[in-house]
Amino acid sequence: MKAKSVLAFMAHPDDVEFQCSGTLLRLKALGWELHIATTTAGDGGTMEHSPEEIQRIRFEEGKAAADRMGASYRCAAELDFLVSYEPGAIRKTVEIVRETQPSLVITHYPVDYMRDHEVTSQLVRNACFCAGAPNMKTGAVPTAPPLSGIPHLYYAAPMEGRDFFGEGVTMPFYVDVTALVDEKEALLKCHASQRDWLMKHHGIDEYLEAMRRSSAEAGQHIGVQYAEGFRQHLGHAYPQDNLLRELVDGVEPK
Repeated sequence: MKAKSVLAFMAHPDDVEFQCSGTLLRLKALGWELHIATTTAGDGGTMEHSPEEIQRIRFEEGKAAADRMGASYRCAAELDFLVSYEPGAIRKTVEIVRETQPSLVITHYPVDYMRDHEVTSQLVRNACFCAGAPNMKTGAVPTAPPLSGIPHLYYAAPMEGRDFFGEGVTMPFYVDVTALVDEKEALLKCHASQRDWLMKHHGIDEYLEAMRRSSAEAGQHIGVQYAEGFRQHLGHAYPQDNLLRELVDGVEPK
């Protein structure tokens, strides 16, 4: 494990940019190495392209956003709407965690509007726990070495700060990203295929407006203009000190 390596592992290209890119940029400013991974390349996110075409497009968009952040980008190559907690996906998720050797991991909230998000959360949680076990074989050739311990694991707030019943979810702490919201917008603009599709569908630049609206709602919890919310996984054997909050001056909601 690298002392200053953070992995944001979410379901689709653009999820990280929506939910935690401001916090990643704050960590980068502290000298942290950034890694982004997605479970799928976004093959379902289109009304006009074939799955193969949109996978290629969205993979390149994901890489472009990661490059802008100074982050690496990896994809587990699962399929949209079919992300499952099964051996193949488990092995690929573990291998990505081992490749990046993170001491801090961010993934989706366990209860979210879409199953791809929820299953990705389960896959990443499992990988954090077992990536240090030598007998957890991924089948990759060559394979990355096991982790030396269990990384700090955090869940970003669910999309729009609501669970799948539409109930608001208040996170234990929030990170002020007001100074970085314009860069969050620039990162989302890297995902042109999604932005264009939503502009056609809604008639407005909903893609960017949704990010600002969600970040503003999170900011209200701590009295700032824009924020991102997080909850730490505190199960048995996981680190108990709140590393992320300490690093980026996280604030409890008022």
